[in-house]
Amino acid sequence: MGVVGEGLREAVRLLATGDPEMLDIAFRTLQVSGTATLVSVLLGVPLGAWLALGSFPGRKFAVSLVNFGMGLPPVLVGLAVWLTLSRYGPLGVLGLIYTPAAMVVAQAVIATPIVAGFTLAAIQSLNPKLRWQIFSLGANRLQFLMLMLREARLGLLAAVMAGFGGVISEVGASMMVGGNVKGETLVLTTATVLEVSKGNFELATALSIILLLVSFGITAGLTMPQQHRQRP
Repeated sequence: MGVVGEGLREAVRLLATGDPEMLDIAFRTLQVSGTATLVSVLLGVPLGAWLALGSFPGRKFAVSLVNFGMGLPPVLVGLAVWLTLSRYGPLGVLGLIYTPAAMVVAQAVIATPIVAGFTLAAIQSLNPKLRWQIFSLGANRLQFLMLMLREARLGLLAAVMAGFGGVISEVGASMMVGGNVKGETLVLTTATVLEVSKGNFELATALSIILLLVSFGITAGLTMPQQHRQRP
């Protein structure tokens, strides 16, 4: 059947039997990437909204930094987080290195510029006259911000999907700060790399298929509310 066929059959077997090790890795993947996405949304949406609606010296430079951050190499992020959280780093006393928390930090650093950049683009794409219309109706600043975010909600959902896609597919940073410890920091992406290095290509293919299913399921769930109001 070939590697792909055997991998597909192995994926079906793992899912059908509810293999405990596979479920543990899959749940940890969702836990780490989901938490990192949540953190990136809490940081990235306000940052993107501030850059889109604010006017201050150095704004263009700040926007350039966000756009630059959207393409940061994950390995570079992993190295920076490792140096920060390692035993002799400035935050080494926290003992976070080679834990899921360190992976969350690294993934959040990767996803936050992505979420901020998409948020910035979503709000800037709104009609410029909208802000004056909102203020003319007597809205205060908080109400103005909430209404602008509501009008940009489709773009914000795209920001969440982009951020999630950026972290659940990430490998380099997760391996560097997580250490690929079985039962502790092993996630679907790093487990796939590990199995390839061991020559278990069928199992690696199976894990890749499961990763695709997980990623598609989450993305489809976010796409439904995004497209709900787009029906004719």
